[in-house]
Amino acid sequence: MKKPADLALRWAQQWQNPDLREARLLGESTWPASLAIGRPTPTEVASSWNETASIIRLWRESPIGSVHWKSVVYRATGTSIEIPLLWEIASNDEWIVAANDRTVRSEYNLLCRILSNSNPLFHTAFVRERSLWRNTDPDEVIRASHLVLELMPGCALGKPLRSLSLSGIDSKFFERNRTLITRLLDIRFDGEASHQGLETFLNAWRESDHWLLLVDLGGSDILPFPQMRVRASDLVASNFKPRAVLIVENERCLHLLPQNLSGVIAVLGTGNNLAWLRSQWIQDISVAYWGDLDTWGLTLLARARSYAPGLMPLLMTREIFDHGSESTVVEKISASVVPPAHLTATETLLYQHLLASDRGRLEQEFLPASLVHSVVNGWVLASH
Repeated sequence: MKKPADLALRWAQQWQNPDLREARLLGESTWPASLAIGRPTPTEVASSWNETASIIRLWRESPIGSVHWKSVVYRATGTSIEIPLLWEIASNDEWIVAANDRTVRSEYNLLCRILSNSNPLFHTAFVRERSLWRNTDPDEVIRASHLVLELMPGCALGKPLRSLSLSGIDSKFFERNRTLITRLLDIRFDGEASHQGLETFLNAWRESDHWLLLVDLGGSDILPFPQMRVRASDLVASNFKPRAVLIVENERCLHLLPQNLSGVIAVLGTGNNLAWLRSQWIQDISVAYWGDLDTWGLTLLARARSYAPGLMPLLMTREIFDHGSESTVVEKISASVVPPAHLTATETLLYQHLLASDRGRLEQEFLPASLVHSVVNGWVLASH
């Protein structure tokens, strides 16, 4: 037969289970819950009656929840005795009291405060992912949940995150709560904040320098190495003169690029880090842009064109989208319901088509290499 303290440990251990926390704190009809106390054996009653009686007395004095009893006749006692069989609790508050654990009680109180002051959209994450708030001031967590409801893709308009004045935050708020804000944005926007990076997603000035992958598509006739990483600020100040530059949104498309293009540099993994396109040396050469065929990719194309108006988009047409239709997927959250400025009329129609499509996303890496080679080679030949 278990003592109340033994089962208190079991209640506390259940707090560590995210499925149980979610079911009990957010679910319905999950109560009551119970734990078996265990009936003493005839041998225990006969040989250790004083200890058994002491445990029974502890259960009679237990003020938490309810204990189910049963009359049992033991030969050693010569009469029936009431034995506790089941410890039952009927609410979250009783669960926490029954656990009798300081850490569990503290976390429960913090979590209840956060849940009562935040949007239900975030409640599942808060209940299941204690790392989001366990070592953070609850006021910060609540403020972050309010802030995230005000943020929209591109809303920073090129300003540093620390300069955004929303929900009463201070200039260090994004720095202190970057992981939390990103996670909550992912909930609102289907993981796009993590996929793009927080600054890219919000179109904020990246205060730490961004490293770009440069690939010499002619081998090593321009760069000292076939591939090298360069800071965006150094790229702005560069005075090297490639014949043409191909900008590629995602690094993972490197294997699709042709490798026999003398004088051509590919800059991969740019995402929203496009301000370096203002560089003077860029204005004097041929520039092409290739990104995902979805509303996010077209939004980045529009931003790139705002810096380099003469750039040529590659593989970002309705025909390419239809060609790769078997590889299209659902774009769960679009960049905006309004097409961005700096798109051509044809690109705007494509943007609207993607918005209306059930599967409006075609990622770069799913295009066949033969098609990529053909289009890129054609651009280079035309740019002579």
